[in-house]
Amino acid sequence: MSSESPYLDYVLELLAPHGEVRSKRFFGGTGLLAHGQQFGMVMKDALYFCVSAGNRRHFEARGMGPFSYATRKGRVEVKRYYEVPADVIEEPELLREWLHRAMGDAAG
Repeated sequence: MSSESPYLDYVLELLAPHGEVRSKRFFGGTGLLAHGQQFGMVMKDALYFCVSAGNRRHFEARGMGPFSYATRKGRVEVKRYYEVPADVIEEPELLREWLHRAMGDAAG
């Protein structure tokens, strides 16, 4: 699937070997879905995965934070989605592990 975002195309190409991943427009970015569950999103050339309280530590240990955006009243953090570290994205086996945890977290 080709999009208007080269980064989104790159992410979809990386995730393709790990099962069918669909993308859909999502609040100014793109939601990533598998088996009907949104497990991640791409916002402004950054990949975010769904996290649970137990999985969040993997992201925080690498200095990654939650998705956030600015409003008139200040910054809002969405702690359900954390940015995926660049080294995870670039390492296929590591990406597979993090992806499967994110899919599990998204499913509940």
